[in-house]
Amino acid sequence: MPRWSLPEALSRGRRALSRARERQWQRDRTRSAGGRLLTLVVCIVAGLMIMVSALNARGTDLRPGRNTDLVSLVQSQSQRNSALAAQVSQLRQEVDRLSSGQNEQSDLSPKVEQLSAAAGVRSVTGPALTVTLDDAPETVAADGIDGDLLVVHQQDIQAVANILWSGGAEAMTIQGQRVIATTGIKCVGNTVVLHGIPYAPPYVIRAIGDPARLQAALARSRFIQIYQQYVDAFGLGYQVQTAGKVTFPAYQGSLELQYARPLGSSGASGSPSVAPTR
Repeated sequence: MPRWSLPEALSRGRRALSRARERQWQRDRTRSAGGRLLTLVVCIVAGLMIMVSALNARGTDLRPGRNTDLVSLVQSQSQRNSALAAQVSQLRQEVDRLSSGQNEQSDLSPKVEQLSAAAGVRSVTGPALTVTLDDAPETVAADGIDGDLLVVHQQDIQAVANILWSGGAEAMTIQGQRVIATTGIKCVGNTVVLHGIPYAPPYVIRAIGDPARLQAALARSRFIQIYQQYVDAFGLGYQVQTAGKVTFPAYQGSLELQYARPLGSSGASGSPSVAPTR
């Protein structure tokens, strides 16, 4: 190995460092040019994506699900359904008003009024009985009990309604909505949907009729006896009240039937006719 003097070794070291810096500078210069080009390409692509999104959105949110929860959606749809139902009711009243002028001398008018009241398209006033069903308190759920035993189901509401009908109810409402022959009670999640509108508990079922007969029908019902056991065991809500005089509103929805036909009518296919059932 050659021996260098200290000045010569320092000189050689400076030259080696100088060459290394020059090679590094050349590499950095080449890399910087490529990086600048890549940055420009990325910016152009991002700008195009933003422009396309803006054109597609047209001022609206492309992901509305981010800001709209299920509860708000249900409430909005419920309000829309209520508004449409009110509009249908107004149109029906206008049709009735126009037709009454033509039929006021007809012998069928009393019969029409009677059938209209039975069908639920006329308001009804009379003594009433109210049955209120409610879920168990939230504190009961902490005991590890099956959650299905602690809530009111659609079959519970249907059973109470059927008991009241069999007990002589002349008219009925659930959550303030008039019940007619085509009314369906459906359980969706933790709510019950009636005529397209979801409701949360407590569920209020009211029936116009003889309160004594209605109460007797409830008292002798096997279903109510079993339900009372759950009331005692888990705290489900069950309350019965009477009222001297109440008025039920007329049904405010569509009366069109998709599948059922009046008894005695004949279909195009010749299949047997069926009558709507409650």
